Amino acid sequence: MKSKREVPFVKMHGIGNDYVYMDCLRGETPSWLTEENLPSLTRKISDRHFGVGSDGLILILPSEKSDFRMRIFNSDGSEAKMCGNGIRCVGKYLYDRGFTKKTSLEIETNSGIRHLKLIRGADNQIESVEVDMGSPYFKRGEIPAAGSKDEEMADELLYSAGKTFSTTGVGMGNPHGVIFVEDVESLDLQTIGPSLERHEIWPDRANIEFVKIVGPKEIRVRVWERGSGETLACGTGACAAAVASYRKGFTEDEIKVTLRGGDLKISYDKNSNRVKMTGPAEFVCEGKFYL
Repeated sequence: MKSKREVPFVKMHGIGNDYVYMDCLRGETPSWLTEENLPSLTRKISDRHFGVGSDGLILILPSEKSDFRMRIFNSDGSEAKMCGNGIRCVGKYLYDRGFTKKTSLEIETNSGIRHLKLIRGADNQIESVEVDMGSPYFKRGEIPAAGSKDEEMADELLYSAGKTFSTTGVGMGNPHGVIFVEDVESLDLQTIGPSLERHEIWPDRANIEFVKIVGPKEIRVRVWERGSGETLACGTGACAAAVASYRKGFTEDEIKVTLRGGDLKISYDKNSNRVKMTGPAEFVCEGKFYL
């Protein structure tokens, strides 16, 4: 009988957005961790019945451009460009496991370098992380979304499951469609989410955020995440929802975003067109997965 490979992992989450993390910092990358194998490995390890169970896989890697690098794979095996909750966990992992003594880090992602401020708790472990999420973008050609590339995507009518949804497009490292609703809890995301994610307007698919305005300082959000389905939280999605809410005049420039897994603080500086996100990061477990 062929012996199985042991794959070390750590599981972490940021307000319920959980990923399996693989440390690729200790010497050479294992021979079995190839570009060809990554999608199938991600699907296996993310399976909540036959695997560890997660919203995807994140690799922590060396970088030639910044302090460290991360790569993100959705649970369906597709690669994402950025993950706000995931990058906070990467920061905590690097500090708490002794890979850095710095509380200000630069992390390379597929959507550019992100700046992290690590916030220590009473036990000197990282309790929360502030992330400079960069600049949102609104033109269709940048999001990307179909249509004239220099136009913004605002209040676009998208159809799903017999209903029409007024949708605002925001690029935040990943493409997002923000939909304002009166009640987020009654939505059947399993029915409407897949077709909105894969609507023909999105050439690369999109994350879909359903947003209820609680007041000028708070919004409530449910997320249908591209490649993963409904997740308890999405950092880039929270940023996209906050920016869209502010630009429509519904909220102030610093708000609490309440997701199913917890709360994030999002601030948007319209003058610099930059977004900052602050939230917790936590270890769940670690072990070996057998391939």
